[in-house]
Amino acid sequence: MVCLYTLFTILAVIILFFSVIGILFRKEVKACFERDPAAVNYVEVLLTYSGLHAIISHRIAHRIHILKIPFIPRFLSQLNRFITGIEIHPGAQIGNGLFIDHGMGVVIGETSIIGDNVTIFQGATLGGTGKEKGKRHPTIGNNVVIGAGAKVLGNITIGDNVQIGANAVVVKEVPANATVVGVPGRIARREGRRFPGISLDHTKLPDPLAQALAKLQHEIDFIESKMKDWHKEQEDKR
Repeated sequence: MVCLYTLFTILAVIILFFSVIGILFRKEVKACFERDPAAVNYVEVLLTYSGLHAIISHRIAHRIHILKIPFIPRFLSQLNRFITGIEIHPGAQIGNGLFIDHGMGVVIGETSIIGDNVTIFQGATLGGTGKEKGKRHPTIGNNVVIGAGAKVLGNITIGDNVQIGANAVVVKEVPANATVVGVPGRIARREGRRFPGISLDHTKLPDPLAQALAKLQHEIDFIESKMKDWHKEQEDKR
C-alpha cells in the first residue's frame, strides 16, 4: 500500500512538473512543434529538446543575474553548456518563442538582445568584436532566422523578419525583411516584399554575388554583340 502511494505521489509530482513547465514556457514549447516537423509529442519535447532545456536554464540564471547575485548565474550557464552544448550568458535578454534547433555550438553573448519568435540553428554565434565594455553584442528583431554556423558580431541591429543564411558572417546592420548571405554578409532583398510567418527554407536564399556576376556577364554579352555588329558594318563598307 505504501509503495502504491509513493508511486502515485511520484506520478503526481511528474505531472505537476510538466504542467508548470508547459504553462511557464508554453510559447517555447509551441515553437518546437511549429518549427520542427520531428516534434512528435509533448513529453518528448520536454524531455529531449536541448534547445528548450537551454532556454529554461537561461530564464532561471537570468533572473538570478538581475538580482546581482554573483557566481550562481555563471555557474548555471556553464552547467547548461556542459549538458546541452549551448552557451547563453545569463546577462542576455531573450524574448518569447525562441527556438534553438539542435543547438550544439550555439553561443549567445552577454549583451545580446533577442526579440520574439526567433529561430537559431546549430553553431550560430551572437558575439562581440573586441574588448570594449557596455553593449557589444547584436540586437536581434522579431521573427528572425539565423542559419547554421552563422556569425552575427558586434553591437549591430538585425531588423524584423530577417533571414541570415548558413555560415554567413554579419558585421553590419540589416534592415527589416531582408536576407543576408555570404562572407562578409551581403544584403539581398526579396523583391521588397514581406513574407508572413517564419520561413525556415534555406534552399531558396538569393546570392547577391551570383546576381552581380550574372548582370556583369549580361553586359559583356551585350557589348560583344554590339562589337560584332560594328565589325560586320565595317566589313560591308569595304
